[in-house]
Amino acid sequence: MSTDYEKPGTGEEDEHMQQLEVPDEKVLDGALPSPVSAPVPRSSKSTKLSAAAIIPIWIVLSSSVIIYNNYLYNTLEFRFPVFLVTWHLTFAAIGTRVLQRTTHLLDGAKDVHVSKDMFLRSILPIGFLFSGSLILSNTAYLYLSVAYIQMLKAFNPVAILLISWTFRIQDPNKKLAMIVFMISAGVALASHGELRFNLIGFLTQAAAVAFESSRLVMIEILLHGLKMDPLVSLHYYAPVCALINLLVLPLTEGLAPFYEVMRVGPLVLLSNACIAFMLNVAAVFLIGAGSGLVLTLAGVFKDILLITGSVLIFGAMVTPLQVVGYSIALCGLVLYKTSGSK
Repeated sequence: MSTDYEKPGTGEEDEHMQQLEVPDEKVLDGALPSPVSAPVPRSSKSTKLSAAAIIPIWIVLSSSVIIYNNYLYNTLEFRFPVFLVTWHLTFAAIGTRVLQRTTHLLDGAKDVHVSKDMFLRSILPIGFLFSGSLILSNTAYLYLSVAYIQMLKAFNPVAILLISWTFRIQDPNKKLAMIVFMISAGVALASHGELRFNLIGFLTQAAAVAFESSRLVMIEILLHGLKMDPLVSLHYYAPVCALINLLVLPLTEGLAPFYEVMRVGPLVLLSNACIAFMLNVAAVFLIGAGSGLVLTLAGVFKDILLITGSVLIFGAMVTPLQVVGYSIALCGLVLYKTSGSK
């Protein structure tokens, strides 16, 4: 929650898909929205310097958010994903407004005019999907290891393609079909080799992928051409999603998480939300940090680090079959990202 902000085109038939994917953590499993559009000027020397600086920072922050969330859920036994996502979004809603008043990071919000009709027809339904994606992806950590979830996330591009083909946003072709088969086969092998497979966790993560993919496709349909970087997107979506989650919270977790806050410690939750928000800020700079291939490779490296960290820190078990399957899926992902690039 890896993909990149700027997907190299695969020809005119892929033009509509270039806005649909973002770096994985990306969906950060904490609060990272994708940009609706991310036009960022690049210059040779400054771009290289910024890439060398921001990509490692993004990798560290993205990995830290996921590992920290998993630590909260399974080590500290604060097993309240709806509350945690709501807290992240509330913090982000406040944080973006502070940044808007004190920095130039949200100057892009001045170019976005949200009418009542646009809010009801676009922002609200996309926010609903975003909220569902975040809740479901975080809930999956209650049942599955970080390593296995990262392997399942490799299926995200396939889900996006399948939905885009269904809505005729993009036409299928043999090359993309081969890539879909390659990624699907790799994820299937990784799932077959999972020693601690949990059906509830698998279905939860599958639903999270469906929500997130639908959200990205809906952005293309409803907000095509609208320029919103990750922070501007978060500025608009965080309050909407936080409110939706607040309505869901009494029906799912009730008052229990509020009683547990003092046991875990307010500073723990505050630092957790700060790291998640810093990831959003880093994402703005990540957009202009390098080419699509560079960001894809950075995302792949981050996923490998997360899987390794999951094994070393949380004792996750990764089988040789999973290594083979995930390697196949990653090859398909890189092929998808680089297909047609010059």
